[in-house]
Amino acid sequence: MCVVSMDTTVAPIAPYRQWQDCRTPSNSCHLSGILTGMLKNVAAVLLDGVHPFELGVLCEVFGLDRSDEGLPVYDFAIVSAEGPSLSTHVPGFTVSTPYGLDRLEEADLIAVPAGSDYIGREYPPEMLDALRRATDRGARVLSVCSGVFVLGAAGLLDGRRCAVHWRQADELALRHPRAIVEPDVLYVDEDPVITSAGTASGIDACLHIVRKEQGTEVANKIARRMIVPPHRDGGQAQFVERPLPLSSCDTVGEVLVWMERHLDEEMTVEQLAARAHMSPRTFARRFQQETGTTPYRWILRQRVLLAQQLLEATDETMDAIAGRTGFGTAAALRHQFVRALGTTPNAYRRTFRGPRAEPEVA
Repeated sequence: MCVVSMDTTVAPIAPYRQWQDCRTPSNSCHLSGILTGMLKNVAAVLLDGVHPFELGVLCEVFGLDRSDEGLPVYDFAIVSAEGPSLSTHVPGFTVSTPYGLDRLEEADLIAVPAGSDYIGREYPPEMLDALRRATDRGARVLSVCSGVFVLGAAGLLDGRRCAVHWRQADELALRHPRAIVEPDVLYVDEDPVITSAGTASGIDACLHIVRKEQGTEVANKIARRMIVPPHRDGGQAQFVERPLPLSSCDTVGEVLVWMERHLDEEMTVEQLAARAHMSPRTFARRFQQETGTTPYRWILRQRVLLAQQLLEATDETMDAIAGRTGFGTAAALRHQFVRALGTTPNAYRRTFRGPRAEPEVA
């Protein structure tokens, strides 16, 4: 049981509507493949100064009982690395929990949310030891925003790609020169270490883990309850130095909706530009500015996502799925699927639907 107390009023967070994601066509950078282990036991480990929003993300995804909707229930615990009561960066807001570091020994996933002064502080050695033991025994660790500095102190970023808020990318690279810092993506999956950038990108990383372990349908249902997109295209680059306004997709927003509804059709930049009443060059530039990616990569990613959903939820043939997703042939579907996810459509379907599968197309 965790007790959260606060003596001030907190305004609700507005629903998030932007599209951002990794700069590559896949929803996370450098995917290491689809794993089959079940995610059941999750622990969030906190230090003094923890940020309530980032902690709240973990509680929202993994801490709520949604069994009435047929969704999995996680054995979720909030763990303190510094005593039973912790401060947050909000005055008067404290977090109390009976769980100490020993609770981490049974977790399948250990998450480290962001916190104030996490960058330059000393971390409890027992906490760093627990994180190292977790990865040694096959558990995953996840950081949200500045929580990545804790993973760095534990030596878990050495030789791995990692994500962090763009404002902290240089500092992370300076403090952990063996880490491969990706400053313009929302999250990076370098199993068993998953790192996410600032604030809401923690939602993306959490939903990615759920989707990886339990499939598109579960992740989509959780996202729907949270009123967030299950996948976001683009990256942090659109927020560096020149943040875009909240209505940043107004220019190409209607075209995005049309594209998503016509993924089975051939599209050219010229056709899309005409639909947006722009020249092809202006449209391509606006599209990149507002989504963080190119029209080709956006379409490709949406087609792969649709293919994943059809592979998980239907028994349609590869040719039928290729037709519905705009890839045309099973061979083209397989080629783009492997490029995006590092696995074949048949292997992906077996992961989620059992051994029934069609012969692979060469």
